[in-house]
Amino acid sequence: MFYHHLFEKFAKQSHVKVGLIGGGNYGTAIVTQSLFNKYLTVNIVADQNIENAKNSYREANIPDEEICFCNTVSAAKAAIEQGKYVVTSSPDIIFQLEIDVVAEATGNPEAGAHHAKLALENMKHMVMITKETDSVIGPVLHEMFKQKGLVYTPVDGDQPALLMQLVEWARLIGLEIVSAGKSRDGEYIYDEREGTVTHPADVKKGIVEPVVVKISQEDAKYLEFIPEGKGKEYLQKRREILSALPQTAGFDYCEIVMIANATGLVPDVEKLHQGSLRVNEVPIVYCSAENGGIFAGEGRIDIITCLRRREEASMGGGVYLVVRSNNAYSQNILTSKGLIGNYDNSVAVICHPYHLCGVESSTSLMSAAMLGVDTGARQYKHSFDLVRRAVRDLPAGTTCGNDRDQNMSSFIVPAARKSGSNPIPAHLLNGNKLKVDIKAESVITYDMVQEPANSVLWTLRGKQEKFFLK
Repeated sequence: MFYHHLFEKFAKQSHVKVGLIGGGNYGTAIVTQSLFNKYLTVNIVADQNIENAKNSYREANIPDEEICFCNTVSAAKAAIEQGKYVVTSSPDIIFQLEIDVVAEATGNPEAGAHHAKLALENMKHMVMITKETDSVIGPVLHEMFKQKGLVYTPVDGDQPALLMQLVEWARLIGLEIVSAGKSRDGEYIYDEREGTVTHPADVKKGIVEPVVVKISQEDAKYLEFIPEGKGKEYLQKRREILSALPQTAGFDYCEIVMIANATGLVPDVEKLHQGSLRVNEVPIVYCSAENGGIFAGEGRIDIITCLRRREEASMGGGVYLVVRSNNAYSQNILTSKGLIGNYDNSVAVICHPYHLCGVESSTSLMSAAMLGVDTGARQYKHSFDLVRRAVRDLPAGTTCGNDRDQNMSSFIVPAARKSGSNPIPAHLLNGNKLKVDIKAESVITYDMVQEPANSVLWTLRGKQEKFFLK
């Protein structure tokens, strides 16, 4: 890391003023950690629930008398000039303040698009934490901000930006990317003595109690280390054995689409393989058939759920690469100096076994304002879309939900223009109603959905298609 050299020697300014929209878990961590960063201040937090905004400052141990509620530009400006911290339920005022960069963390795709539009109009850099917006219009926003001399970037601390940077680093030093991906936050903890696999509780994701499956003696062999040449068989059997545990969710696919569009890596299959794997099994399974793995080719992207014993290290919802050097001498160094290889050491895995959310996001905020650069990938193309399929019959008038909508499952397809029979991107669905009855297993297409009036998200999506899908 040499951020300290960059910020000390090449910064365009000495301090960064941040406006945060969305005082949830992620945004709160940005606020709490900002108190330990001499280069950065979060001057204002906006949230429709004003208590969320206040709590983000309270979690940073800022006393209530230093927190001011303001819903006008003049009041907010005066409070900031007095050294106060501002909370507001009117996020639009942020764009008229002397703020350098806006962190968008609402999780609402339409709100994210609206705030990106305001940032462009008011010459503010934007750190887009709302993956739901980015998965639909991230490539065109990246281009539009760049054309204005502004920065639009994913955020350090979340898996997409972390994996983008890991990919760029590997390519920079000349490694071949065989595959890459992210580990789900939820893990499968294997207790051989008890004969159980447990998914821990995660209240934030709706898993209020641990989920446990009992493993039969017959099935236990498939939780042992994967033998050479048995990757496809073991993955399939594990999928069956562990099917009662929480699985990959829509937000996991959402992040994979972002990474694919930014790196050029491609899904091997539309639903992804979603392997339940130990870290040292990843290079065995997630490589091409030519190297003993399950992929049809190289440059693939996927997801794993970390399978481990309780005493083994967690992947922490981190990210990984499977790489090779095309020089035998260099490849030997990879597998003899710390990287775990496959059976013949023809490929090896590199892990970044954590993502620290808002705690490490300051580097993206600072890079945008102080250096004028993003912390994502070199390019951002519109190559893939996240789309939905009905899992049960749905009547006309049904309101579509977000990534946790139990009525729909997610998968990834090549990007396509707006057309009646084409799949509609998942986050164009949010909050909109179905026009027709839909049968279970049907792909949701544009002609099935009521298009909202005056949607910034839909308008920008149209611009993206004209720019990238010619």
